[in-house]
Amino acid sequence: MLDVFLGSIKILFRRKTRTLLTLLGIAVGIASVIIINNIGQCGSNALTSEIDELGMGGLSVMLKNQSAPLAENELDTIQSLSYVEYAMPLMFEATDAYIKGEKSSVYLWGIDKNAKDLIDLRLIRGRFINAGDISSYAKNCIIDEKLARENYGTDNVVGKKMMINSGGTGSEYRIVGVVKTGSGILENMMGSYIPAFMYIPFTTLQANLNTDNFSQIAVRIVSEKDSEQAGEQIIKAMERSTNLPGAYMVTNLSKQKDNIGNLINIFTVVLTCVGIVALFVAGLSIMNVMLVSVTERTKEIGIKKALGATSGIIVTEFLFEAVLLTLSGAAAGIIFGTAVSMIGAALFGLTLVPRIDIIITAVLFSLIIGIIFGSYPAFKAARLRPVEALRSL
Repeated sequence: MLDVFLGSIKILFRRKTRTLLTLLGIAVGIASVIIINNIGQCGSNALTSEIDELGMGGLSVMLKNQSAPLAENELDTIQSLSYVEYAMPLMFEATDAYIKGEKSSVYLWGIDKNAKDLIDLRLIRGRFINAGDISSYAKNCIIDEKLARENYGTDNVVGKKMMINSGGTGSEYRIVGVVKTGSGILENMMGSYIPAFMYIPFTTLQANLNTDNFSQIAVRIVSEKDSEQAGEQIIKAMERSTNLPGAYMVTNLSKQKDNIGNLINIFTVVLTCVGIVALFVAGLSIMNVMLVSVTERTKEIGIKKALGATSGIIVTEFLFEAVLLTLSGAAAGIIFGTAVSMIGAALFGLTLVPRIDIIITAVLFSLIIGIIFGSYPAFKAARLRPVEALRSL
């Protein structure tokens, strides 16, 4: 077997250009499959993380009938349910903020003191909104690190004041905290198209908008509870409490997150199929190279058979060459594909763990390609008769 291995290497090196081009075709196919799957994995993980960190990993209770109540009593009803881990009032307004005379578009969120239990607000400076802010309708705000750096050149801005236009009226707010929201992947991809996030007490935003209702109630259910079932039960509890059937709706943000993940997976599968097609094209190249090799080595095959080499030995030699060629290309493709994926992930600030299952699948698939497309030339070589092979000299 060692002789067969060494002989295969010598024969492949004898046709360096053809071998290199075939290796390149296989490597490109394998690398494309690995890169595509790694992109899909990174995209799915990043978007899922981003949605969770923006507080969109649970349920959101909203009004279908704008005249129905969605206030403290409804919040208490939801919080009393055994499968609800956290429930928080949320207010929302898309508006403008004026920092050092410069206008910035912002998403203004009215939050509770327990917002960090539902939203991943990573505090960098200062403090969170507290109970005192809520009860006193304080004009205090928390701003995003990106907004702070863009306008002040630093995130050390606690105590500074800014103007926020809320409810049609501009008021001065004091910055009490700076947070980092989300993983930043959406900001990296879309930049200034996404307004910055700012947070103030929900009571303050209620007063600004002159309403007792909340925009929505964010709910996080316990992990053991099915989110679809929980959403239906929350609606029934709300309807029993208010005696207003059809007044409320629950948006299952976890399901939307899953839908996004499924969409990414579909694109990954489709693009992976393109990579597989490239591998089949490379397989045809292997067959072509091996058929040419049979023609070129007719004399060698005839001599071997005349000296007693069996058809099995000839088949083994040619299949060994095809498999060696394929696996060498696969190894190059795996190294290149993984390296490109890791570099790309690092550039976007993402964490990528190479998928061993994809690498093993790529190796096995390339091995199958080598055997399939190397079989016909191998059996063709094995069928040559010694006399006819020697007569062709």
